[in-house]
Amino acid sequence: MQNKQIRFGTDGFRGIIADNYTFDNLRILTQATADYLGEAKTVALGYDTRFMSKEFAELVAEILASNRITVLLSDRIIPTPCLSFTVKQKRLDLGIMITASHNPYQYNGFKIKLSTGGAAPAEVTERIEALLGKHPIKQDPQEAGKRIIRKDFLSDYIRFIRDYIDLKRIRNKRFRVLVDVMYGAGDGIIAQILKGTVIKLEFIHNQINPAFGEIRPEPIEENLKELKTKLKKERFDIGIALDGDGDRIAAVAPGGIFIHPQKILGLLALHLAEDKGFSGGIVKTICGSTLIDHIAQALNVKLYETPVGFKYISNLMQSQDILVGGEEAGGMGVKGYIPERDGIMAGLLLIEMMVYRNKDILKIVNEMEKRFGRYYYLRQDLSLDRPIELKKDNLPQELLGKKVIQVKDYDGLKLICEDESWLMFRVSGTEPMVRLYSEAKSIKKARQLLSLGKMILDSWL
Repeated sequence: MQNKQIRFGTDGFRGIIADNYTFDNLRILTQATADYLGEAKTVALGYDTRFMSKEFAELVAEILASNRITVLLSDRIIPTPCLSFTVKQKRLDLGIMITASHNPYQYNGFKIKLSTGGAAPAEVTERIEALLGKHPIKQDPQEAGKRIIRKDFLSDYIRFIRDYIDLKRIRNKRFRVLVDVMYGAGDGIIAQILKGTVIKLEFIHNQINPAFGEIRPEPIEENLKELKTKLKKERFDIGIALDGDGDRIAAVAPGGIFIHPQKILGLLALHLAEDKGFSGGIVKTICGSTLIDHIAQALNVKLYETPVGFKYISNLMQSQDILVGGEEAGGMGVKGYIPERDGIMAGLLLIEMMVYRNKDILKIVNEMEKRFGRYYYLRQDLSLDRPIELKKDNLPQELLGKKVIQVKDYDGLKLICEDESWLMFRVSGTEPMVRLYSEAKSIKKARQLLSLGKMILDSWL
C-alpha cells in the first residue's frame, strides 16, 4: 500500500514539517529513491536554510549510504542551482536537495535532479512513488559512514559563473547593487562571484531565520517591501531578490519600481541574443506573458510553451537548442549552463546587460516595452479549504466586452481575448490554493480581469 502522505508535485515532494514531512516519511521516501537508483551509484546531496534541513539531509545521506550508494554531502548550506551544477559537472547519478523553495516556513521538501542537472520528470517521480514502502528501510550508521563524503560544492559553482559572465567588462563599473536573499541559501554568493570588481554590494535579510521573517521566501512584489523602499530612498543601480533556495529572481529598479520576472525573461532573451550573440529558442509556460511571443518573433527564434513547472522547461533545454527559458514565478535557465533555473546567474546577467548597453536598468526595460509592447501582468493566490474542479463547460464567450478567441486547457484554463488580454485559472501543484492570472495592456483592465476571475471561481465552488 502506497503512502498517501508522500506525493510529488510540480517540483519535488513538499510537506508541512511535523505533519506529512517527518523523519519517518523521509525514511520511506529515501528508501524508495534508493530502490529506484540501485547500488554502487553516487548521489550529491544539499540542503538550505529551512528548519532542520541539515538534519533531514543527514538522515537522507545515512539511508542512501546504507543502501551501498556513495553520498557526496554538501559541507554547508547551498542554493539549489549549485546542487544541480555539481551533479552535471561531476557526472553523478542523481542529486537530492532538501528544500521547499519559496513555500512558507512551515514546509520542507525533497527535490530530485537527474544526472544532467535537470529536474526529475514525472516518469521518474512516479516510479519512486510506486516503490514507497515496498522494501524494508536500510539504516546502518556504521555501514553508512563509509560512504558519506562531505564536499565543498560552492567553489566550482562560483568558478563557473565567474567564467560565464564578462567579469573583465564589468570589473570597473561602480554600480551599487542591493540583494535581498530573503533569509535563504543565496547569502553572499554574488559577492564571491564579483570579487575583484568595484561593484558595491549590500545584502538584506541575510541572516539565518527559519521563519523567514514571517514572509514566505518568494520574490513576488508584495514580499519585497523593504527592497523597494531602499531602492526608492537610497542610490542603488538595481535591486535583486532571490527566493529561499536561490533558484528564482525578481528585480527592482531605482525609484522602487518592481521589474516582473516576465520582463526579466524578455531582458535575458534580448541580452543573450543581441549582446552576447547566442542563438536558440525561447521557452515560456502557459501562464507566461504575451511580451515573450513578440520578442521571439522579432528575434526570429522558435517559441516553446509548456505546462507550469520548470521541469518541463528543463526537459526542452536538454533536447532542443534553447537560448533561455523562464516561468512566471522567476525561474530562469540560460544556454550553456545547466538545464535548470538559477536566480543568482539571472541577476548577474542583468548587471552584465546594463554594462553592455551602458544604460540603467529602467531605461533598458522602457526600451524593450517600446519595441514589443507594454503588458500588465497580475497574479492572485486564493487558498482552498476543499478541492476544486476547473470547469471548461459554459465558459464565458467574452471577457469585459472582448471576444474570447482561444481557450487553452492543458494545464489549468486560459481564456485569451481578441485584444491579447487574457485570464487564467490554475490549481497549484505545491500548495492547497488556486492561482488566478491576468494580463492586459492597462493595469486597470488587468485588475478588472482578476475581479471577474474571482466571480467565475466563486460560481464553481
